[in-house]
Parts: sequence; C-alpha cells; structure tokens
Amino acid sequence: MQYRNLGRSGVKVSTLCLGGMTFGEADASSMMHGASSSQREAHAVLNHALAAGVNFIDVADVYGQDGLAERVLGDWLAASKKRDELVLATKFRFRMGPGLNETGASRYRIVRCVEDSLRRLRTDRIDLYQIHAQDLEVPEDETLRALDDLVRAGKVLYIGCSNYTAYRLVESLFTSEQQRLERFVTLQAQYSLTVRDLEREHVPACVRHGLGILTWSPLAGGFLSGKYRKDQPPPPGSRYETERWRKSLARFDNPRNWQILAALDETAAETGQAVAAVALAWLTQKTAVTSVIFGARTVAQLQDNLNAADLVLTPAQVARLDSASAFDVGYPYEFLGRMTGGKW
Repeated sequence: MQYRNLGRSGVKVSTLCLGGMTFGEADASSMMHGASSSQREAHAVLNHALAAGVNFIDVADVYGQDGLAERVLGDWLAASKKRDELVLATKFRFRMGPGLNETGASRYRIVRCVEDSLRRLRTDRIDLYQIHAQDLEVPEDETLRALDDLVRAGKVLYIGCSNYTAYRLVESLFTSEQQRLERFVTLQAQYSLTVRDLEREHVPACVRHGLGILTWSPLAGGFLSGKYRKDQPPPPGSRYETERWRKSLARFDNPRNWQILAALDETAAETGQAVAAVALAWLTQKTAVTSVIFGARTVAQLQDNLNAADLVLTPAQVARLDSASAFDVGYPYEFLGRMTGGKW
C-alpha cells in the first residue's frame, strides 16, 4: 500500500480509500438502490482492508436509512478498537429528515449534523468532515465559520468539500484566507476513465491551491469492473441485472466507453491484473489525486481492487488509456490548447 499526504495537510492516508456507501442492508429507496452488504459482510471487508494497509475510510450521514452506514462503521470501530489506526471521513449536506431545516449547510444544521455523526460513529472526533455538495442558499462564510468552530472545538480535525463547482471552490478558499477560517484540504469528486471533466478546471485549481482530490465512482458505477461487455446481458448476480440498474448501464453504451474497456482489457492482460485494478491504478497516477475511493460489497471484490495499490502503469500504458478515454474539452480549453501548445 502507498500513502500520501491528505492535500497539503500533514496526515498520511492510503492511496486507496474504502468507501462505505454499501455498509448495511439498505432498502431499494437508498442511494445504492438496494446494492448493499450485511453488517457482518461489511465488518469482514473492513477487517480485510485494514489488514491490507488501508487506513482511510469514507462514509456519509445519508448513506442508508437514518445514517445506516455510519452506524455499521461505528459498531465495527467499537468492537475492533482500531479507531486510532484510521483516518475517518464522513459528509453532511443532504436531507436526513422531513423537517424544514433537515437539509443544507447552514450553521444551524451543521452543529447538529456533526453531533449525530459522532454518536453514530461512536467516536469523539471526525478526521475529515466534508460538505457533500455546495449549497447556494447558504453564504459560504456561514458554512466555513461553523466548520472552523468545530475544528477549534476538537470535534473535527480537517475539512473538505465534495461536488463543488470550480468557481465556488476557489471562492471558498479565498473566503477562508480573507477571514482566517479553516480551509478545505480536499475535494471529493467524480473522476474515472469515463468521466474526466474534472481535468478542465478542478484539477488545475487543486494543484494551484494544494487540495488533494478524492475520487468517487472510480469504476463508473461498476461499468469499469470488467464484468460488462458490448451487446451482452449483465452477468447473473451483478447489480445491473435489475431493471433499475439496467437503465443506468444503458448510458454507458457508446463507442467511447467500449473503446475504454478495450484499452483496459489490453492493459490488464499485460499487467496480469484485473480490469478494475488497472482502472483504479490509472487514477492513482493522476495529478493531484490523493486517494481513490472504492466500494466493495464482499471480501472477494475488495481483494480485486486492492491489487491496484502497488500497480504502477508504464507511461505507454497510461498514454493508451488516456487516448482511449480522450474527451472534448470544449471552449475555451480547446482554443487555448491550440494557442498555447496544449496548455491552459
């Protein structure tokens, strides 16, 4: 396992982060639409991940009903006595109840959200507390001031954001600097061979300002796992076998994505690793990426993904995957690239 600083902070985290969205048997109305694991299986995955060197776990209050993923993780932390060996991350922002103020990033809500997460996680601190998405109805300085107070109180050690636009991210960093508030150390965002839009603005901004990128959905919801093939039905037992997931799979059915899978197959054959491991390794070698968040419903799935930890792709292999997944950067990036020799 390899380790990197969490953004420009001093704490070290594994380059692979275990995501807990699937922890606990959530029903079909949850964010995972029923794709989840039992508490026993989730605890087995956690034990195996820790033994393999993973020291970074990411969940959110909204994963599962009534904070189910946090509660499953909290039970494991209490039983395993491994809390101090881990960097623990969770998130707040999305609706957790029917009340008027049960959603959003106001100070009023944040101070209650953190207490709820601490209770469910059965811990005295959250190492990385992240706003799950920007909230345009709340001034950024209100959110940052509340988070700053939590850091000063010792309930939170570092703060991060997720699903922020680039302009809002830079405005937030400016607000932190001007008002001497805690600043974000990480940006959690969707990033994979199929979704590279982050490279337009977010990656340069994170490099310039010292934020570490935490990637979510690195396997494109399982599409890059190696299970799915053009013009073939989903394999039995896979998540895309259900009608709801099959509709999601249809959005990947285009020439670019099948080209990406072909490049992954070729690279996997060269390395002797699974397709999923290659897709994750490609991300770990990308600029500004601190850690790649992946989920695993079983220990077997976990092991396939863990093989990415020490897999170093050659420059030629990275170039092959880059070429296969090339995307239209649009204006003004394409224009600036032509005018400045490929840079903007």
